Amino acid sequence: MATGQGMTDAVEDTAHAVEAAAVMRLLPVRPRLLALGEPTHGEDALLELRNHLFRELVEQEGYRTIAIESDCMMGLVVDDYVTSGTGTLDEVMERGFSHGFGASAGNRELVRWMRAFNDGRPASEQLRFAGVDGPLEITGAASPRQAVTALHDYLAALVTAELLPRAARTLDRLLGPDERWTDPAAMRDPSRSVGRSAEAGELRLVVDDLVALLDARTPELIAAGSREDWDRARLYGRTATGLLRYHFRMADPTPSRMTQLLGARDQMMADNLLAVAARGPALVHAHNGHLQREMSTTRMDDVPLEWWSAGAIVNAHLGEEYAFVHTALGTIGHRGVHTPPPDTVEGLLYALPHDNRVVDPRRLATALGETRPTPRASTWYGYAPLDPAHLAGIDGIVFVKDVPRSRPPRPQR
Repeated sequence: MATGQGMTDAVEDTAHAVEAAAVMRLLPVRPRLLALGEPTHGEDALLELRNHLFRELVEQEGYRTIAIESDCMMGLVVDDYVTSGTGTLDEVMERGFSHGFGASAGNRELVRWMRAFNDGRPASEQLRFAGVDGPLEITGAASPRQAVTALHDYLAALVTAELLPRAARTLDRLLGPDERWTDPAAMRDPSRSVGRSAEAGELRLVVDDLVALLDARTPELIAAGSREDWDRARLYGRTATGLLRYHFRMADPTPSRMTQLLGARDQMMADNLLAVAARGPALVHAHNGHLQREMSTTRMDDVPLEWWSAGAIVNAHLGEEYAFVHTALGTIGHRGVHTPPPDTVEGLLYALPHDNRVVDPRRLATALGETRPTPRASTWYGYAPLDPAHLAGIDGIVFVKDVPRSRPPRPQR
């Protein structure tokens, strides 16, 4: 593969500074969901870049929502803080993020800035925050109690008692102790999961009835309360349904179990993303693998697994109103990811004279001509390299040349 100065010059012509305007020029229309992927978690340099792009999208393009790969129920804590100042910044960073993301300096700065931006503005102009992941961790899934109870309480306050399919005490009996749902051993041992118990089966039917009631009584519910409260109730319903489905699949003893679990997670993310899109244009930040248009793949115990990504599902619904920008990296020295080989896409971009660039993948493909880059192999499991076979499904590439070690967050109220 030719990698001389001529190739470098041709590739450089496709690259621009990382600015919102440069990203938007790559797209045929302003998307309702602009998905910015990240190739690894926990690196503040990537979050600072995300924050920069979000600010410009807010100021220049009228975006008003950011959605990230964090627990959708916990995200309500962050949204309450940035819109109304509920709680303190320290409390929000502790209780408003899953996966340990609340410890990030980049996430802390995002929340602080959003609250400062919203202060004194009317609700119609305020920025909103959304978590789009389910209440899931690597070790297992949460109890559906919070979502089920919140949905039931919302309906019980606004509709007559005879319309409710079950009383609160019946729900409590069916839910049982939360420890039954959160047992970490169930992730590897389906026999430890409560997901296919008689109580879980009955609870799924009850939640289905509650969600159907929520949909059927939409006009009176919005009139009696507010659209905002109704939107939250729909989130409760999606989360309760998704969690019960996830727990059901955790109890599956067949070989397809892990594929179904991974697919169920991305389906929950897709449902939440579509709900975010209904509110207006939003920036989405999650792993490239969740946001890509192709199927996601991994290997577990040397068995290949394949499922539809959240991005593929959302793209099928939104078409050109969904845009995917893939972030790729040169080096993460503190992770042992060093200079990329020159015959990879990352290697070609690493040869450019600038640190961070936005690249047009269509012009890049034209510059490459018949040349086919070699897929990069990562020396660290936490970094997923750019697959050159996926270039056609990418609307833009953000390339970060060198990722420094993240810094600890500074307390700031």
